[in-house]
Amino acid sequence: MASGLQIQGDESVLLRVTHSNLKSFSADIRFSLQMTVESVKEKLWRKCGTSVNSMGLQLYDDTNTKISDLTENSRPFGFYSPLDGYRLHVIDLDPSSVTSGGWLEDTSLVEKYSISEEAYEKRDGTFRKFKGKLTSHNPSTPGNKIPDNYMEDLCSNIKVGNRCEVEPGEKRGAVKFVGRAENLAPGYWVGVQYDEPLGKHDGMVKGVRYFDCPPLHGAMVRPDKVKVFYNWPDPHGRSILGLPQ
Repeated sequence: MASGLQIQGDESVLLRVTHSNLKSFSADIRFSLQMTVESVKEKLWRKCGTSVNSMGLQLYDDTNTKISDLTENSRPFGFYSPLDGYRLHVIDLDPSSVTSGGWLEDTSLVEKYSISEEAYEKRDGTFRKFKGKLTSHNPSTPGNKIPDNYMEDLCSNIKVGNRCEVEPGEKRGAVKFVGRAENLAPGYWVGVQYDEPLGKHDGMVKGVRYFDCPPLHGAMVRPDKVKVFYNWPDPHGRSILGLPQ
């Protein structure tokens, strides 16, 4: 029977592959009919992890009827007359295989790494220490109360009427308000009227009027975002002398 088999060129078939231990494993893989059964197993080993020596193969047609067991490793795959759409079923014969027991699919079966609280505290570069540093540099982090005088010191050189630039984006404008805005958040704020419609309001924020400016020209920002200039030209080219520091 084998002597009468003829396989043309690089004919190949597209088969659906399933696995005895991996219930969720299903892949469409193309195989050359000129490959030996052993070569087919080697290709499947890279896909599913079952070793060649521990692998059994069964071929099913498109009605899910078993055609044959592929037991001869040296025979060409085409000997078994597979067709597109057939199913190749991998059977893992090794009871100690990495695929056995279902733990590759069910992570709840995998033993989890644990560390004591004392040992974790001694480690450097942990997320907990990173979060602590972040909170210490940013009092606005949720769960960390912002003091009422937050950034008050940065307002000492910012006066109403100063020309300024706001980060990010280097948006230019004039200072229109300096002080607390409790309906936003504790601490100090700077109200800016931009030269262009780059803002969000007209100086009224959450029902409170802090300053007046054209619509979409106003912004309330923290003092650390504001850079004040002196002898800076206004939008019309006139020189404006900022208040002395």
